Amino acid sequence: MHDSFLGFCKWLESTWWGTDVRSSLWVYPFIQLIHFSGLSLWLGTTAAVDMRLLGVGKQRQTAAQLSDALIVWNWIGFCVVVLGGFLLFSATASTYFANPAFQVKLGMLVPFALVWHIVVQQKTSTWGQTPETPAVAKFAGLVELLLWISVVTAAVEIPNH
Repeated sequence: MHDSFLGFCKWLESTWWGTDVRSSLWVYPFIQLIHFSGLSLWLGTTAAVDMRLLGVGKQRQTAAQLSDALIVWNWIGFCVVVLGGFLLFSATASTYFANPAFQVKLGMLVPFALVWHIVVQQKTSTWGQTPETPAVAKFAGLVELLLWISVVTAAVEIPNH
């Protein structure tokens, strides 16, 4: 499994997009900017709903209403993050593959946080019907915030390994 994935990494690095991202002076930083912008949109909309579940902020809308209003922007941000991350990964895939912080981020934290996000997003429609959210919803919002903070922390550690 390790060798086949490493072979896939080498193949990604040899593609025209991997080569262009790696060899251009401005393409990598531009894609990083796009990736971080998508991340800001994804995490910003996620945090807004989670904070509303926790009871933080003005109570003009229920958590369910806020989630409904932000869901499209949330998933647009996610798609931008995935596309940008894939292009960044393609530039030096085998280096990322060997990086322990990257392994923790993409191997454990992102899948768990993403599944948790989907569950919270689905449950928010029932949890967040009233201005006062149940304790389980508050707990779920807090856990989601902590998971995404862990993902960002692991991402910040990638250059240090």
